[in-house]
Amino acid sequence: MKKIIIGLTGASGSAYFLRLIEVLLEYQIEIHVIASENGSQVLKYETGVGLEEQIKIWNEKSPDTSITLEDNNNMFSAVASGSYRCDGMIIIPCSMSTMAEIANGITKSLLTRAADVMMKEQRKLVIVPRETPLSTIHLKNMYELSKVGVTILPAMPGFYNHPKTLEDIINHIVGKTLDCIGIDNNNYKRWKGKN
Repeated sequence: MKKIIIGLTGASGSAYFLRLIEVLLEYQIEIHVIASENGSQVLKYETGVGLEEQIKIWNEKSPDTSITLEDNNNMFSAVASGSYRCDGMIIIPCSMSTMAEIANGITKSLLTRAADVMMKEQRKLVIVPRETPLSTIHLKNMYELSKVGVTILPAMPGFYNHPKTLEDIINHIVGKTLDCIGIDNNNYKRWKGKN
């Protein structure tokens, strides 16, 4: 069974997080969610969804897939160690503050420690930043992370597939994110070329 860590931070874009989990539930994947305090608050503000309650609902609806809500302050969690085998980590959405900590090796929380582990163990780490415009410091942090193999996937949907709804736009970003972590999906229309 695949194991994926999902980080949720205080950037706007909680709908991406919710849709990503919904799609992952279609697979038999062990999911560990690590949310910053601001991530949980933004999720509630933007979507009306409480994280703990939603994870209970997901676990009840999908008994073949387990979702564990990790304590962001618990540095004794299994996911804080490189000896814990997992297939990768996605931070969606990722705030510029969290990205800065990761880019500079600051691991004061379980979320940033887990990301640091992905880098040192050379496992897949996909970061979905959600900020605009980007400052030179933001771009520098993205550059530093990309140099060590982190995939930076800004929440910039394509419009070549003629999205009709907000869900189409969200699905495009979620599908691209799953592609980057190595999970086959049909979450969005792929470009087929034009003659």
